[in-house]
Amino acid sequence: QVQPVESGGGLVQPGGSLRLSCTAPRFTSNRCGMRWYRQAADNQREWVSAISTDGSTDYADSVKGRFTISEDKGKDTVYLQMNSLKPEDTAMYYCQTYGAGYCYSNYWGQGTQVTVSS
Repeated sequence: QVQPVESGGGLVQPGGSLRLSCTAPRFTSNRCGMRWYRQAADNQREWVSAISTDGSTDYADSVKGRFTISEDKGKDTVYLQMNSLKPEDTAMYYCQTYGAGYCYSNYWGQGTQVTVSS
């Protein structure tokens, strides 16, 4: 199954920005969708955002207006631009492909840590 690799996390002050990347081999050629999730300490994993094969996007209410998901098909990479970050955005962020066949996945990678703190 597809094994995406997340990167781009770090420590940022409240109000700051980060851009996360998720690279998944043959994501584009197999017409996969991609979802971002996050999991804060002692919390359940929650869905954050998604981009479908036709480029349509969706967001959790908690990040709507602040986060933007996009893709670079040439690089098989999906980005999550996070602006106006809040301490409650602190979490490990994961990406996962979705769709039929090759795109179906229940794989969870290492994730990338985002910490929002002054």
